[in-house]
Amino acid sequence: MTDITTLWNAEQSIGDWAEASGDLQSGDDLETAILISLFTDRLAREDDEYDGDNRRGWWGDQDQDYPIGSRLWLLRRQKLTLVVANKAQDFAAEALKWLTDDGVVSSISPVTQIVYPNRLNLFITYQKPGQDAVSKRYFWVWES
Repeated sequence: MTDITTLWNAEQSIGDWAEASGDLQSGDDLETAILISLFTDRLAREDDEYDGDNRRGWWGDQDQDYPIGSRLWLLRRQKLTLVVANKAQDFAAEALKWLTDDGVVSSISPVTQIVYPNRLNLFITYQKPGQDAVSKRYFWVWES
């Protein structure tokens, strides 16, 4: 069984399901897993800075080895600096780590790129076991 295909819409900065012939399209499971891992809000840690008392996250993550999502949402209100870009890269690596630990990919590497004055792009390069490396670009991942 395959997953419902999720595609990244750069103009709206959202993931959306793909349709084909009036039904939800399936397949491209790795791309969907990457999108969910990056753009679902992971529970903020106790030492993270966040507004109010909403740490977000998903209740189903309690006591799980790998919570779903990333902490990229914590950066939305911060000024775009090299420090923030590096944090985004670290948060993306944290969110995608399960893919190598589970053997889905043999390697995966996020790299951020600042596009001045206020845009952060994210490039993900991964390699499935025994295959060539693939790079995906997520433009307009974040704007301040």
